[in-house]
Amino acid sequence: MAVTFSDLHTESGLKSVNDHLSGKTYISGDQLTKDDIKVYGAVLEQPSSDLYPNASQWYQAVSAKLASSFPGKAVGVRVGSQAAPAEAAPAKEAAKAADDDDDDDIDLFGEETEEEKKAAEAREATKASTKKKESGKSSILLDVKPWDDETDMKKLEEAVRSVQQEGLTWGASKLVPVGYGIKKLQIMLTIVDDLVSVDTLVEEKLTVEPINEYVQSCDIVAFNKI
Repeated sequence: MAVTFSDLHTESGLKSVNDHLSGKTYISGDQLTKDDIKVYGAVLEQPSSDLYPNASQWYQAVSAKLASSFPGKAVGVRVGSQAAPAEAAPAKEAAKAADDDDDDDIDLFGEETEEEKKAAEAREATKASTKKKESGKSSILLDVKPWDDETDMKKLEEAVRSVQQEGLTWGASKLVPVGYGIKKLQIMLTIVDDLVSVDTLVEEKLTVEPINEYVQSCDIVAFNKI
């Protein structure tokens, strides 16, 4: 059921907000919503804590939320007017009436526009993408073995590091002797678990053409969750 507040520049209007907020933190529940912003914008100043304790506490909570959303340092702005506040309020309400043709009534359950729906969908998609990118990570130590002692180990490492994909980060490396003049490459890598499969990385990228010109095989020496 729609909730409507009127004449929020008057005592009766503030009383209606105060009564509505009895036992509530925000206008429409326990979280800040567009409903709160609409009502907040229509209230000229913080209600008296003596006369309207619920409305006053709500006003402070919304102010704090808005302040944290705009971290820039304010230099201070004053809006002057020769008219008394009681006289300025009707002008403000008249301007609002011209904009949305609903006088100074605030309909908290107006239909979302197509633009608002698209913006909401975009935000949800961004959240889902961010959540995916923030999934668990693993640190891996990989042994990369050449074909023989004549393999150019510098080109082997360059070939290995040329493999790039989202969620894969190559780290430090070193050459380790294995005997008969042959050295293997030990290299660290970090992967995002939801984006990179180390088995697929080895089987489909590190041991196939053209990299297999230098790489004979790859073995996982250590695998640790970060």
